[in-house]
Amino acid sequence: MNNTFSAPNFAQNVNQPFVKTLQKRVSDYFAQQGISKHANQTMIVKTVVMLSLYFVPFICTFFTDSVLLYLVLWAVIGLGMAGIGFSVMHDANHGAYASNSRWNSFIGLVLNLLGGNPTNWKIQHNVLHHTFTNVDGYDEDISPPVGALRFSPHSPWKPIHRFQHLYAWFFYSLMTLMWFFTKDFKQAIRYHKMGLLSTQGKTFKSHLTNILVGKVLYATIFIGLPIVFAQVFWLWAVVGFLISQIIAGLFLAIVFQPAHVIPDTSFTSTNDSGDLEADAKVHQLYTTANFSMKSRWFSWFVGGLNFQVEHHLFPNICHVHYRALSKIVKQTAEEFSLPYYSNRTFAAALKAHTKMLRMLGQKDCPDFVHI
Repeated sequence: MNNTFSAPNFAQNVNQPFVKTLQKRVSDYFAQQGISKHANQTMIVKTVVMLSLYFVPFICTFFTDSVLLYLVLWAVIGLGMAGIGFSVMHDANHGAYASNSRWNSFIGLVLNLLGGNPTNWKIQHNVLHHTFTNVDGYDEDISPPVGALRFSPHSPWKPIHRFQHLYAWFFYSLMTLMWFFTKDFKQAIRYHKMGLLSTQGKTFKSHLTNILVGKVLYATIFIGLPIVFAQVFWLWAVVGFLISQIIAGLFLAIVFQPAHVIPDTSFTSTNDSGDLEADAKVHQLYTTANFSMKSRWFSWFVGGLNFQVEHHLFPNICHVHYRALSKIVKQTAEEFSLPYYSNRTFAAALKAHTKMLRMLGQKDCPDFVHI
């Protein structure tokens, strides 16, 4: 994209019967059940558990002189960090946690305590990724900041990409570290030039200030305090912090990537008029896949993001409802002869993603346009 963001248009009056039928069925479900589409008691309990999984081990690190226990606690912190990212932060910044926008904004601020910035996240994830999923030049999730990775057949090919199915996992583990140190600043500059900061009610100066304050706060709490007050040698505090980041980064990446970068899903670009051929909702069916839909414990930990199809169709609905909605979405898609991609297990999804990385590593990789 150039310095000014120009959003492509989706096709109008295409697949409208499907869209209207699906929306009515989902609305009827909530009306018949007499429940809100936002968080319920289960979600509130999960929020407490995830926050505890993150902060309780961190507090405990200050009261042990055992290096082994100290590092184990940091590993648990990494799991808690991923859990908050999957569930609490994700729903809140989608506006799906609560019906009150102020509550969503307040809860979404927890991202600052994970080392990220809510405004950048909303632009990258809500505005770009969710709207233009797998669209070349618009979805930043398929435009990795590291040139050694290639997530789209429309991206330039390099000889090193032949081995990306082997080394991609290393870069995945660095995701949150890059997020903390460089990504937010680069995004702030890029989104300012694209005119996207104004869509979030931010000026460039105020946005940079918020990023800096958030980074200083995070670094003080999770790097500075452990180095100064830990009962183990200060270097172990640095090692522990890195362990938590590697675990969180890897878990976050391997849950999000198999939802879009697999052989089943489509990768597309705009037509000669600068627009897209598909309807906005149906586009999500072609570019998104579920996995491990029967595993309740897995779904609980990853915030229902194994139901990515439902999430992309209804991002403003809390993830605790996705399992029930999946039956409605699948049935409706089948009635209208539309795809509903899903891998039976998480292992199968990772296998599909690895296969896709290997295919994208070939110079003559096909376009993967199924729409």
